[in-house]
Amino acid sequence: KKTKLVVLSADHMGEGAEELGKILMKSFLYALTQQDELPDTILFYNGGARLTCEDSASLEDLKNLASLGVEILTCGTCLNHYGLTDKLAVGDVTNMYVITEKQMQADLILRP
Repeated sequence: KKTKLVVLSADHMGEGAEELGKILMKSFLYALTQQDELPDTILFYNGGARLTCEDSASLEDLKNLASLGVEILTCGTCLNHYGLTDKLAVGDVTNMYVITEKQMQADLILRP
């Protein structure tokens, strides 16, 4: 089985209108829940860390993915930087060592 990794470094998808980018990211995360083959892990860092925290529009979809066995990992340094350490609502906190290791070991990395 090939290891599939999704890497999200922003709370929006693409460049241009930020509001549209946030809608696209929400749609992307929902679409992930509908796939026949799910990713093994989703990594969240930098602005992407906001997606795993309280008040995220994607929280329900991320909790669904976690319940289906997808590993949800958010950068602890990033949570701290944005003042979100106490607001993590899904998954676990990770560090750059694990983020690097996961990417090095993945057969497929998806960066929407």
